[in-house]
Parts: sequence; structure tokens; C-alpha cells
Amino acid sequence: MSTHLAPAEGTGPAPGFWTSVREALRGSHHDYTDGPIGRSILLLSVPMVLEMAMESVFAIVDIFFVSRLGADAVAAVGLTESLLAIVYALAMGLGIGATALVARRIGEKDAEGAAHSAVQAILLALIISAVLGIAGSLLAPHLLGLMGASPEVIRTGTGYARVMLGGEAAIIILFVVNAIFRGAGDAAIAMRVLWLANLINIVLCPCFIFGLGPFPRLGVTGAAVATTIGRSAGAAFALWRLSRPDGRIPVARRHLRPDWAAMGRILRLSSTATLQMLIGTASWIGMARIVAAFGSPVLAGYTVGMRVVIFALLPSFGLSNAAATMVGQGLGAGKPERAERAVWKACTYNLVFLGVVGLVFVVLAGPIIRFFSTDPEVVRHGAAALRVVAAGFPLYAYGMVLTQAFNGAGDTWTPTWINLAVFWAFEIPAAYLLSRAMGPVGAFLAITIAFSLLAVVSGVIFRRGTWKTKRV
Repeated sequence: MSTHLAPAEGTGPAPGFWTSVREALRGSHHDYTDGPIGRSILLLSVPMVLEMAMESVFAIVDIFFVSRLGADAVAAVGLTESLLAIVYALAMGLGIGATALVARRIGEKDAEGAAHSAVQAILLALIISAVLGIAGSLLAPHLLGLMGASPEVIRTGTGYARVMLGGEAAIIILFVVNAIFRGAGDAAIAMRVLWLANLINIVLCPCFIFGLGPFPRLGVTGAAVATTIGRSAGAAFALWRLSRPDGRIPVARRHLRPDWAAMGRILRLSSTATLQMLIGTASWIGMARIVAAFGSPVLAGYTVGMRVVIFALLPSFGLSNAAATMVGQGLGAGKPERAERAVWKACTYNLVFLGVVGLVFVVLAGPIIRFFSTDPEVVRHGAAALRVVAAGFPLYAYGMVLTQAFNGAGDTWTPTWINLAVFWAFEIPAAYLLSRAMGPVGAFLAITIAFSLLAVVSGVIFRRGTWKTKRV
């Protein structure tokens, strides 16, 4: 592999690859609307990939320790995570709206407009998360029951679900503020926020689960307590960092006054993005419900396998976020062709990354799942889920980047309709029918086919170029 990035036409030689990586990790104010596209993607994607890798570490750390408590505990975590898919969808939807608006304003060189949009997005997120957090905490056991949990799983997992659903404000604020940083091109700050949150979670998780030292032994609930504390600390640090005067977004006290008209505009843009995320991520709830019919060992295996899949997809989502920022800022600067070239280049990078990861998962699925559980049935079904779903990674690499490219342009309706068609009109019915005919592996196969279909449909529509004319 070359150690230098290819320069764009007429720009002269680009700095060395590792020099750019160090700059990306350190963080700097860079104009992403000009200069070599490959270097711009690298500067954005390195911290974004590491940020999303840290997000996936939350899932891996929790399931690593909780798996020591038995299949019912793992199943409780899996069902709660399926419920949290709705929260993540909302957080990502608000984040998509924030990224699109901030990136467009930065591309237009309107820093004041970017700051105003950023603060109103945060205020909106606070209002929404407070309402949902209270409702989720009160209804936790009923929601687990609706997900098909057995009485034992409900008894084991109610505390975990109450804490995770009740503390969802930390999730939403963390996503939204980091999305603001990404839209502004300050991806290194978002990365550091997740480093802090994860460090706290990694230290506290075993302490609260097993009662190490002075900590109470909370069992599976302890994983939720540790995660919520870690995310809350990260959100607090992110808000403090956003308020500093040396950032790209000059947030000041005058921006704190609620602007209901601005919130309405953000809500309209974000609601479509949230619906898009709900359609995509809530399909995992339907998948979990289908798999739950085969019993706790199968559901536990599926849960572990999907946690490993998320571990791979979240860093890849980071690369997709880099493409979204490039699109938003490129359109703001009046350079749609540069935005399009950046998207296809990001697709290629993502194909290489997910292709390699997918191959590793297919070959080593058994040992990977065995790292999290020694139950033979859990390992068997978890390995099958991981192996089948990973086979669809190469095409899904394109689907992830193209979907985020639409969002970066503010064209949130296009991927919403695509997600509706692929994940609900196709994946859920296919998973139900194939699981009846083939057992759990049929449901896993439906996920792989849906991944591939998403990429093909997104690519065809993206080439039409209507996203280039979207105004936000």
C-alpha cells in the first residue's frame, strides 16, 4: 500500500499518509471544500472511525461481562438493546439533521448560523429525551414482555432495562453533540468524547456487575449503571468542549435562548431522518422477535453475533459520516461534483475495510463467539448468525456510505423510502418465511440479502443526482 495520498488535480503533492493520520488524530481546522479529496476524507474518517469503534466497544464490553451471568441475562440485554434501537434511531436522526445543517452553514462560511443551529438542536434533544426517558423507565417490564421475554428474563432484566431506557438522555445528547462536531469538521473532538465515555464504562462495568471492592453487586443491572455513567460523563465533556471559544462553531450565551421556529425547522429535517433510522433500526426489533421464538439459547447466540456485527459496522458508519460531512460542506460551497467524487471514493475505502472484516468473521466465527460464551448452543447459533450476515458486508459497504451521502445533502426522504422498502417490505417478511422453512439461519440469511439489496437500490438512485439540488 502506498504511504502517500494521491493529490487532486492542480493541487500539488499531498502530505504523507502518516502525517495526515497524526493530524487527523490531533485535530486541526481544515477546509474540506478544497484540496485533495482523499486527504480530506482521511482527515475526517480516521477520528470518525475511531469514534464509532469506541461506540461499538460499549456493546462489546457489556456483553463480555454479562455473558458470565447466563443465557437469561444475555437475552435480557439483547431485548433491551432491541428496544434501544428506537432511541438510537431518534439520536441518529437528530444527529443527521444537526450534521446536515451545521455542515452546510460551515461550507457557506456562516459560522454564526452554524452555532445557532447547533444549540437549537441540543435544546430540542434535551426536551425529547426527558419525555422518553421517564416513559421508558416506568414501562420497562411491560416493554420486555411485549418483546416476547420469558418471566425469568423479565425478572432478570427489568433493572437493566429501567436504567438503560431511563438514562437515554445521555445517549441522545452524546450523539447530537458529536454530530455537530462532525458537521463542523471537528471530528477529533467527537472521538475524544467517546474515548472518555468508554474508559469510564470499561472500568465501572465489572465493578458494578460483580461487586468488586466498595461497589455493590448489581448483576446485569450493573452493566446499565456503568454504561449510563460513562455516557453521561462523555456528554458533559462534549457540551463543555462545544462551549469553548476556540472551536469552529462560536457558541455563545446569546444562542441559548430557545428559537422555536429554528427548532421546528430542525425537527422537520430530523423527523424524516429519525423515521429513516426507525425504519432501519426498528427492523432489528422485528428480527429479535422472530428469533426469540426459537428460545433463549438461540436468542442469546443471535444477540452475541449481532453485537460483533455492530462492532464492525459502527466504525464503517464513521467512514460514512465522513462522506456525509464532505457532501454537506461541498454543497454549501457550491461544489456538487466534488461532493459526488468524495462519496464514490469513500465507498471504495469502505468496501476494502468491510470486505476484510467480513472475511475474518466468516472464517473465525466460531472462535469469536466462543470468546463471549461457552454454551455450545449459544456458540452454534451465534457463529451461524455472524457467518451468514458477514457474507453481505462487501455490498453493504456501499449501501452505508450512499445512505449517509443522501443525509449529508439534507435529502433524508430518499433513504427513508429505501429503508422502508428494503427492511420492512422485504427483510421482515423474508425472515419470517425463511425461518419457518430453514430455522434460525433463514432469518440470518434475510439480513444478508437485505444488506445487498440496500446497496443496489441506493446506488441506482444516487447516480440520478437529484440530491445535489436539495436546500437546507
